[in-house]
Amino acid sequence: MGAVGVSDAMLLVRALREPLSVLVLDAAGWTALLTMARAEQLAGTLAHRLHGLEVPPSVAAILADARHIADHARRTALWEATVVARVLAPLDVPVVLLKGTAYAAAGLAAGQGRSIGDCDILVPFATLDAVEAALIAAGWEWVKPDPYDDAYYRRWMHELPPLIHRERDRMIDVHHTILPLTARPKPDAAALIADAVPLGNGLSVLSPADMIVHAAAHLFADGDLAGGLRNLWDIRCLIGEFGTDGVADRAAHHGLTVPVARAIRLAESLFGIGPAIDRLYRRRLLARDGWGRAIRPATRLGFYVRSHWLRMPPAMLARHLWIKWRKVAPAQA
Repeated sequence: MGAVGVSDAMLLVRALREPLSVLVLDAAGWTALLTMARAEQLAGTLAHRLHGLEVPPSVAAILADARHIADHARRTALWEATVVARVLAPLDVPVVLLKGTAYAAAGLAAGQGRSIGDCDILVPFATLDAVEAALIAAGWEWVKPDPYDDAYYRRWMHELPPLIHRERDRMIDVHHTILPLTARPKPDAAALIADAVPLGNGLSVLSPADMIVHAAAHLFADGDLAGGLRNLWDIRCLIGEFGTDGVADRAAHHGLTVPVARAIRLAESLFGIGPAIDRLYRRRLLARDGWGRAIRPATRLGFYVRSHWLRMPPAMLARHLWIKWRKVAPAQA
């Protein structure tokens, strides 16, 4: 299979779903696959899935490097989580790890080879001031000094403005819920925290059902599906490890029945043997060519507009975009 014949990222999906499918690839096919995996932040995951297969020596070296990078990212993320736990321990507040760091800390299949960026945590809303003060005292500082951005995060978002450590250059996102306050669904943040599973080190992770609900919410109720294949692979792994018992009830409790059902359907459709449903979402998730470039700009734009529409009422969205445009326009003039 050559890169010329690659129309979208289904090549990557197939490799993750059926690792033996890569054995028929020629040099151009391998180039397309590896480039797509990097672009979708799935290089480490792909390397883990293909580990042990007989692949060309040059490919084996690239995959080994991807596994090394992913392993280093995992160790770094776990160390950062340990530091955060130590800094916040005197506050005696629940600290719940989210996303990639949570998967790694809990030893889940979703964490195997996964790209991990920021340290995402969930804490009770009432503790935000104390958590913020403790992190700043320990060396974190604001990434977004702009007064409008700072005020917008604090009034409307589901997290504090992002913080970065001045010495370690590591970012932390402190969440108090899992969707912006302007979003139509209103997840029960108190229930997320109350039902979290302790790890025994001052940190917790969401319950299995809530992990699936959160991953689906992050993918389909709070974004433009950028990085969607990585997040959908997370969901596939979580379902494979925990099943879906209780997920529908939990999704209903959080007001997220529709995005959770869509996530389960698409995970089965792309990474299982389900029918090709939710075609527009598939089109967006697979919008990557054989050179790793973004394709289908109209579809991407549509989902970008949709992501803002989900987050804000129309009048607020218009005002927000106008303010952001006024900040950018002079610099582009």
